[in-house]
Amino acid sequence: MAKKQPSTPADVPQAAAPATPAPADAPAAKKEPKKAKEPKEAKDKTSPAAPTGDGAPPAPVVATPSAPPSEPTKKKRKQPGKAPPLGKKLRNHLKNVYQKLSKEGAVPMKRAITLLKQLKRVKFDETVEIHMSLGIDTTQNDQMVRGSVPLPHGIGKAVRVLVFCQGDDVARAKEAGADFAGSDDLIKKIQSEGWVDFDVALATQGMMGMVSRLGKILGPRGLMPTPKAGTVITAGSDVGAAVREFKAGKVEFRADKGGNVHAGVGKMSFEDDKLADNITAFVEQIRAAKPTGVKGNYVKSITLSATMSPGIPVSV
Repeated sequence: MAKKQPSTPADVPQAAAPATPAPADAPAAKKEPKKAKEPKEAKDKTSPAAPTGDGAPPAPVVATPSAPPSEPTKKKRKQPGKAPPLGKKLRNHLKNVYQKLSKEGAVPMKRAITLLKQLKRVKFDETVEIHMSLGIDTTQNDQMVRGSVPLPHGIGKAVRVLVFCQGDDVARAKEAGADFAGSDDLIKKIQSEGWVDFDVALATQGMMGMVSRLGKILGPRGLMPTPKAGTVITAGSDVGAAVREFKAGKVEFRADKGGNVHAGVGKMSFEDDKLADNITAFVEQIRAAKPTGVKGNYVKSITLSATMSPGIPVSV
């Protein structure tokens, strides 16, 4: 028979059993899921606030206006010196042109003129230009290539000629076709107004002392008269003959820092023979101006181009 446990009186509290720690591998007690929070009611900003302790009615709350929408972003401006993107039609045209020229390679002069006219795609009369790469060292003063050459058929445009001269030379220059001729009056106008509305400036040798004051204005624009360019009329030379040469199409040339010479030699509307004569005269003048200190190949390459066309290499 089982033994009866002694009964305990009801008023005597039983000792609490000591809590036994749960074993480490025992599963954790499940947490009750949290109740979703109820959304708070949006407070009306315009509703009056609760009354203050002194019983005075509260001031009404005025709703602040929302910030104005931001202004639309401005379009990006074109960067200076960066050409606009080409259209698909023009890209395809240029691609075909370059492929054709690469197959041709360096061609004779008359063939280059024919190709140049075939590539014409604009309505205005383009200027035909020649570009020559020379094997010179521009850092050496004795290897500078500079001068002028009269083209047999001109350059196809009107040239505004100014002549610094005195006395009877003023009338001779104007009779020969000079657009402006004078001395002190022209010098003062250039100094005070910065006037440079002319293409070529000539000066007699006796006027160079006064004209030298205009070096800062005319020099950067390539308009300063200089003996090397043939724009200084020496004593005993005919002023009228010098003016007629430049009015007819006498072209100045000067090698840049890279040893290249550029010049316009006519218009696209010229006949092929006239363009060939002008180009030949220019090339021969460049060959004749070869500095004595140059060693090796003097004329490296010759390229013909127009205002809106790619360059066509010419066989040297």
